[in-house]
Amino acid sequence: MSNADSTDNIKRVIPIMNEVSPTFCLAKWHHSSIYLHTGQTHSCYHPRPHDISLNEIATNPSALHNTRHKKQERAMMLIGEKPKGCQYCWNVESLSDTHISDRMIRNASIYTIDRLTEIKENTWNYNVNPEYIEVAFSNECNFKCGYCHPMSSTSFQQEIKKFGPYETVQNHRLDIEWFKPFEEEDNPYIKAWWEWWPEMSKTLNILRITGGEPTMHRSTWQLFDRLRADPRPHLELNLNSNLGVKSAFIQKLADNVNDLLQNKKVKQFKLFSSMDTWNARAEYLRTGLDVELWEKNLDIYITTTKSPVAFMCTFNILSVTSFTDFLAKVLEWRKKYDYLFEDDDLTRRVRFDTPYLKEPLQYDMHILPKEEYLPYFDKTLKFIEDNMDENDRTKFSQLEYERFRRVRDYFASVNYDEARVNEGRRDFYNWFTEYDYRRNTNFLETFPDMAPFWQLCKEQAETYAQKN
Repeated sequence: MSNADSTDNIKRVIPIMNEVSPTFCLAKWHHSSIYLHTGQTHSCYHPRPHDISLNEIATNPSALHNTRHKKQERAMMLIGEKPKGCQYCWNVESLSDTHISDRMIRNASIYTIDRLTEIKENTWNYNVNPEYIEVAFSNECNFKCGYCHPMSSTSFQQEIKKFGPYETVQNHRLDIEWFKPFEEEDNPYIKAWWEWWPEMSKTLNILRITGGEPTMHRSTWQLFDRLRADPRPHLELNLNSNLGVKSAFIQKLADNVNDLLQNKKVKQFKLFSSMDTWNARAEYLRTGLDVELWEKNLDIYITTTKSPVAFMCTFNILSVTSFTDFLAKVLEWRKKYDYLFEDDDLTRRVRFDTPYLKEPLQYDMHILPKEEYLPYFDKTLKFIEDNMDENDRTKFSQLEYERFRRVRDYFASVNYDEARVNEGRRDFYNWFTEYDYRRNTNFLETFPDMAPFWQLCKEQAETYAQKN
């Protein structure tokens, strides 16, 4: 764990941010996720993305990030108001003064005196070159994760074209007629990206490539070529990969990473991959996943390079009963890989984070009966605690414990109204019934420990259908 991410540093920075306002978040200025295939952006993955104006980027390519929408939210934060899209962090912060929200973590990781001074000395609507950008060049992807969307997966898009939207649910119907992703070779947003790149990349600290599956995108390899020709030795380059592609792609990625690092074309590289549980349950969640191939590709990458790998665990309703299975694998990988290279001075080569899923409702943990399912959260928290050692890289860290504690406490303390819970349970049964039909899967065979909940949702769905 870096010093910027330590709990002590987070607590040190909180009062500094609060001097600006109690809702101030540096991410709104210095973090940006940009989806070039749909022309949308947001400053972190909690608020929904919003549209980028083609008229704005025609004269100001930095409007890929500096949209009017973001500028208005910056103005709200400067005077202590809470933008609605940032509710994820307000939820965590409302639990107690001891809970650490992502707003606090990001503030601590981004904070410098110069960045804060720049914001204070400028008006709310000035254009900023962010220190962190996450960019998607395309939605081409060989996976169709259940809670994902056709906008981020061509495989999912093809399923909806074949079967149509999920007509039996109120949430996550996945109609696709309202959007049409741009192709990489004829995309005005990608054009604006390369126009902004020479100026933006001078001060950019971290660039994270996402998708879709970035190893399947020609623009990803074009970026590597550009960095070879015009290095950015100050830049940390990150990439999200599902690690489910052919091993040749992962070897090609590792070779590119080694070339960029060994020749000091970039400062650092980190690989991110998503996993929410393990084995057959993980494959059920992420259609297209083969855990044997995934683990083989992880081994290829991590034994070939010296860069760290972080797992993004979108903690959802299907993670609850078996999350310790995945955490046990994390400990196994740490023991196997964390001291692989004698000169490796990284804190932890194998990392993970546990943000909780907010939507769609049928994947939301809050539709579970609390008395029956809270013990699973306690079991997971106890597993982390029993295997926690800040000074042992093969164990869990204090921050990893705190991140899951907030998930546990949020589940325990937040109660949806009865109508919302019932809607979620109806959608749960109807969604996964249709899901199993479309994908030739079987929920009850894969999650037998959730059979009582399945029956509860089935009864709710059938009763509702009879009345309506």
